[in-house]
Amino acid sequence: MKFIYFLFIFFIGFTAFAQDQESNYKTKTVVVQDSIAIDSVSINSAYFTIKRKDNSVIDSTYYIVDFKKALLTLKKPVETDSIIIDYLKYPEFLTKTYKQLDDKIIVQSTENQQQLYKIKQSSETNTFTPFDGLTTSGSISRGVIIGNNQNSVLNSELDLQITGKLNDKVSLRASIQDANIPLQESGYSQRLDEFDQVFVELFSDNWKIRAGDVDLQNTKSAFANFSKRVQGLSLGATINHSDSKTNIFAAGAIVRGQFTSSQFTAQEGNQGPYKLRGPSGELFVLVVSGSEIVYVNGVALERGENNDYIINYNAGEIIFNATFPITSEMRITVDYQYSERNYSRLVVYGGSNYESEKLKLGFSVYSENDAKNNPLQQNLSSEQVEILANAGDDETLMTAPSASPEAYNENRILYKKEIVSGVETFVFSNNEADELFSVNFSLVGDNQGDYIISSINAISTIYEYIGIGQGNYQPITRLVAPNKLQLAVLNGNYAPTEKTNIGFEVAGSKNDLNLFSNIDDGNNDGFAAKIKVKMI
Repeated sequence: MKFIYFLFIFFIGFTAFAQDQESNYKTKTVVVQDSIAIDSVSINSAYFTIKRKDNSVIDSTYYIVDFKKALLTLKKPVETDSIIIDYLKYPEFLTKTYKQLDDKIIVQSTENQQQLYKIKQSSETNTFTPFDGLTTSGSISRGVIIGNNQNSVLNSELDLQITGKLNDKVSLRASIQDANIPLQESGYSQRLDEFDQVFVELFSDNWKIRAGDVDLQNTKSAFANFSKRVQGLSLGATINHSDSKTNIFAAGAIVRGQFTSSQFTAQEGNQGPYKLRGPSGELFVLVVSGSEIVYVNGVALERGENNDYIINYNAGEIIFNATFPITSEMRITVDYQYSERNYSRLVVYGGSNYESEKLKLGFSVYSENDAKNNPLQQNLSSEQVEILANAGDDETLMTAPSASPEAYNENRILYKKEIVSGVETFVFSNNEADELFSVNFSLVGDNQGDYIISSINAISTIYEYIGIGQGNYQPITRLVAPNKLQLAVLNGNYAPTEKTNIGFEVAGSKNDLNLFSNIDDGNNDGFAAKIKVKMI
């Protein structure tokens, strides 16, 4: 009985062990595809069948089998959506790859095995500091000058320079200069535009940007040679080629003033002040600081308390120092830039230069014009605009009546209208019962007006009618017309041989003296050309 029981237990254990062993005979149902991977190892070609879902065997003409790769490829369609594959795979110990070393540790080349490497975290820290490397230098001073033949004078000097590199390629340069501060209101420069020079500049090897005081210059032209200081922005870039280079530049700015020249003869022993006159003979002109050049008998002088002269820019007056005695034989010429703010004025200047071994070309465009719809110092009425439109380029016609009705005011000089010798005139009146007018009188020159300054003492100047053409004042307001100047220049130089040089320049211009009027516009356009041939 014990023996039978032992056999029963042994049979059950043997059966269980046999079920745990994986069989190499496989049956797999797969979806029909052109290529089917049967298994991951090679299969035996002696035991292989393919059946449909109804267990009908598919003929071998329908497929080919790569038994080594266990890959089934259907040659033609089979009328079913899935197939049953019976196959025998080879044991794993026959298909397994045996190798002494793992491929992952095999090195293809040992040439660099002698170099040692150590991996560690970088200990370097970022030490970059914005604007590091910039240097500043300069000075500011105050001084008092006292003499036995002059009043005490307080002067000041300022010179601040900032230079340095922002990075390896970009540098910074800035400057505020007022080396010989002029006589301004309250004795010092109150605004940035009153300083001699204020600018900030960024530049590298091939480009430059400057903001602030910009000097526009063109010294390589016969027809457009000029120098002008403005406040704005300028750009410049250089493009280098293998055998040539091209320079491109552009600038846009608000014009600080217009150039003019004042000439007069000095008086014996009179050191000043001498009044500078504007282009229309006006006495009170606001001179742009640092823009003047003073010539005495053709020799340029230097400004400063310790040099030849000082100048009051607000009043337009020049005073010569005692160290530079003035005589009646001196002819004085002052070229200066005066602040003319009747309209907003813009200037644009740009162009390019090309230079190679034999050829040099330059092209530039300059434009300066008033914004006629944006007057500053004068508020033009529709009637005054019509006067300017009918005046053309004739400044003598750019006048308008200055009288306007106004109520009685004991603190103001007012006039009434009266007929004198058949002429309607303005007569001073302080009678509130009269119809009163506020009148502005303009200086028109000797024997050019009908009024003179009266001798009556009052809170302000009173003008008196004296007769037609016998005075020097008129009850008119001078109108200033907006104008425009445009100039384009093309010049060049060509040297075909070492002994031959050909230079040329072509220029065209437009100068409109009155943008409100189309009258007299026939002479606005100009053209000029120049050619020069030099042979050695």
